[in-house]
Amino acid sequence: MNTQKKKKDTQKPVFAFDKQNYILMIVGFVIIVLGYILMSGGAADDPAVFSDAIFNFRRITLAPILIVIGFGIEIYAILKKPTSKEMSENSEQ
Repeated sequence: MNTQKKKKDTQKPVFAFDKQNYILMIVGFVIIVLGYILMSGGAADDPAVFSDAIFNFRRITLAPILIVIGFGIEIYAILKKPTSKEMSENSEQ
């Protein structure tokens, strides 16, 4: 009975995500933050003067595409299952 108890205590915890999932999550988060940074700015120095800088390609097209790609990577990272090799390593220990 003591050996069974020791086996349970020495087993590694099984996590829902593996290392690759966390790396993908970090990459997705960085891409999302980069998209928001690219979207910021465009303020005019004089509030009475209209500036066309808010309608450039970077803010209207590139930044939203990066944000959507980042969220897509995040969804993929959450839904990705661990490989069979990693699952077998966790079950053996």
